[in-house]
Amino acid sequence: MDWTLGAAAIAMLVAGLVGQGFEMRRMGAAGGEGPGAFADRRNIKWYVIIGAGVALWAAAERL
Repeated sequence: MDWTLGAAAIAMLVAGLVGQGFEMRRMGAAGGEGPGAFADRRNIKWYVIIGAGVALWAAAERL
């Protein structure tokens, strides 16, 4: 596995998970808790970053 792609993938995964965690905490403080909070449009950007990190990790393992 190319370590630079792997490192970039891990960085994207960590950034996406931490960012979504902060977003969920902010939404919970505003009273928007519940199962519907995961489908909120503010979380889509974090899902895209997490998905890109997973895709990059899979691509790095193939090289």
